[in-house]
Amino acid sequence: MSDVRTHNGAAYGPHRGQAQPGHGQAYPPHGQAQPGYGQAQPPHGQAHPQPSHHHPQAAPHAPAGRGPGEAAVLAHAYGVVRSMGDALMGALGQVILGQDEVLRCVVIALLADGHVLLEGAPGVGKTQIARTVATLVGGRFARVQCTPDLMPSDVVGTSLVVDGAGGGKELSYRPGPIFANFVLADEINRATPKTQSAMLEAMAERTVTVEGQPRPLPSPFFVMATENPIESEGVFPLPEAQLDRFLMKLLVPMPDLETLARIGARGEAPAASPIATPEDLLRAQAVARTVPAAPHVERYAARLVVETHKAPGARYGAGPRAVQALMAASRVRALLAGRAAVAADDVRALAPHVLRHRIGLRFEAEAQGLDAEGLVRKLLETVPVES
Repeated sequence: MSDVRTHNGAAYGPHRGQAQPGHGQAYPPHGQAQPGYGQAQPPHGQAHPQPSHHHPQAAPHAPAGRGPGEAAVLAHAYGVVRSMGDALMGALGQVILGQDEVLRCVVIALLADGHVLLEGAPGVGKTQIARTVATLVGGRFARVQCTPDLMPSDVVGTSLVVDGAGGGKELSYRPGPIFANFVLADEINRATPKTQSAMLEAMAERTVTVEGQPRPLPSPFFVMATENPIESEGVFPLPEAQLDRFLMKLLVPMPDLETLARIGARGEAPAASPIATPEDLLRAQAVARTVPAAPHVERYAARLVVETHKAPGARYGAGPRAVQALMAASRVRALLAGRAAVAADDVRALAPHVLRHRIGLRFEAEAQGLDAEGLVRKLLETVPVES
């Protein structure tokens, strides 16, 4: 079989219609090992092996209304994605202790083809999460340490005058760190707005324009930025337009007493090894985009976004990109839970992470101690799911 088809006839295949070199099939036949995992996928209907922190469940079944052959291929593809997600979460959990919910959301954002903003105190593992994700997937990793004197050309690259082949001078473009598969923008709120805006086009369009010429970024492309909420001097809060580019904003908490004891006892974190390839990730992202949702679930996600504009204390609410992000993340969560369709519970579970950075509060609301996450949780209590 040369490709895997969706319900509307579009190929699952490589990201954004690009051919994937070196792969003649979208997924290997039953019983053959998936590259990078080291495990054979079991026949359709049998359970996939799970890490110890997950409850064993059978592979997701394809939605009804498909032919037997197409349903079997689709169910197998869903199982492969779930196995990849479980493997990533298990490997991350061995390196980063006590942050299970954060790691789960990072994996969801990665498989949903979105970017992540991490906020937490120094030393809670934000940078280590980004480095470990890049190691596990095997793509090129680049770190940008944001400072007030960082220039846009330090991020996207610039043209330099070099010696030409004939002895003359010529301009040569030197790509910046943004041309990596996994980019860590460390302490992004220390960079000036001019430099922060240099990442807007890259995060949304997957291209950068240098000297009037657009240059495509590699695929996959995943940006993870960190913020330190303690600092208040020499920082530049991200504007709403750039915050909206992040699929999720995750709050990284301080580990509890038991976790701190485990961290101190082991001395050094174990080294991570690749368990997948960038090509595996592209195929998984393509499959995740095909997970269906019932109309009432889609309307529920849309209503949550609409109600953010009407909520008491809200200065502005989330926009259309928030609905896209909420549904994209919910599709992946459904797959990782062993389901082949999005449920309202998926939307509820991810709404705080997807919406908290897309809502602005009035001064009176902030004075009363209300924050964006509290507003979202009130909406989850009051907005019903239509039957």
